[in-house]
Amino acid sequence: MRSKHLSIIAKKEFRGLMNERTILLAVLLQLFIAMFSSFLMVGLTSMYDPSSLSKYSRSRYSIGYAGNESQLLTNLQTSPDFRVYQMDLSTAVAALKERKLAAVIYVPDTRPDAPEPVKITLYSLQNDLQTAIVEVKLRDIFLKYEQDLREIRADRLKQEIVPIQVPATSGGGDFYEFVYGLLIPLLVFMPAIIASALVIDLITEEYQQETLETLISTPITFGEIVWGKVIACEVLVPIQAGLWLVLLMINGIAILNSGLILLQVTVTSLILILLGTLTALHYRERTAAQFIFSTALVVVILFALALPSNPLNLLTRLAVGTAAGEQWLVLGITVGIVIVLGYITHWYAEKIGKTHQTG
Repeated sequence: MRSKHLSIIAKKEFRGLMNERTILLAVLLQLFIAMFSSFLMVGLTSMYDPSSLSKYSRSRYSIGYAGNESQLLTNLQTSPDFRVYQMDLSTAVAALKERKLAAVIYVPDTRPDAPEPVKITLYSLQNDLQTAIVEVKLRDIFLKYEQDLREIRADRLKQEIVPIQVPATSGGGDFYEFVYGLLIPLLVFMPAIIASALVIDLITEEYQQETLETLISTPITFGEIVWGKVIACEVLVPIQAGLWLVLLMINGIAILNSGLILLQVTVTSLILILLGTLTALHYRERTAAQFIFSTALVVVILFALALPSNPLNLLTRLAVGTAAGEQWLVLGITVGIVIVLGYITHWYAEKIGKTHQTG
């Protein structure tokens, strides 16, 4: 293969991509979302862990309280998160339906030292974002009341409670687990998935538009045509992933080893692009190739995630600065897979090119 021919094809395809409005709009949309990644994190984190929203709320919520007065009522009244209104249960539920209250708590007339359990009923609105926040804030109060009941009924315990020594944590919480464990790997690998699907369109359109024979009639070989398209798609990956990382860091997310992250993403993305290329060369029809590739991609991702030192896990460790020497082992294995797929792709492309030339 001649580098001059590869650069000609790559530049041609890259100019075509820049003129393609759909691709440009997709890239601009990603960048627009990344510019407001703080809002993105809040929204996605609420899906991953609804309790994380409670720390963003500084409002006081109106709570209806019905039933027996107890220590629970005192805990609610002293909480800075709630305004408590004592009322009948029917009146409180009616106010809840009209959204005048955020929740209603009903406590039966059961003494704290009674032999039967204290059954507390919580009424709330279904599928409501405010309800998720209120329930999280009420959980701590309920747990405190439960502890009070345990102390009052301590003489009923027949067995000694075994203490569990839980190691101290850094206090990062689910929010940071989501950001570094899911959000960052997802964002930087998304351009690779887009590029692998894009290379299928670039190859299959040569067959559907019947322009392949014209290209092969030039001094450029079919293998060079294919590799030019692969290079054009590969160039997009580090550009988009790099912009994601920069915009995330601008939004206050500390990301270490950004250069190594881009290197790992760039090499790993070449595996997906080469798989898409082989699929397009074999099926030569866009719909069939995209369907088969999407199905195979799910299998490949699930297999990769099953490995202990998979690329996604490695990206997380690189971002937080805990990756050790295994990063180079994973990178070496990834490069080896790229070399094997690259050889197969080149051999298959040259075989198809000779078939078209003889035909």
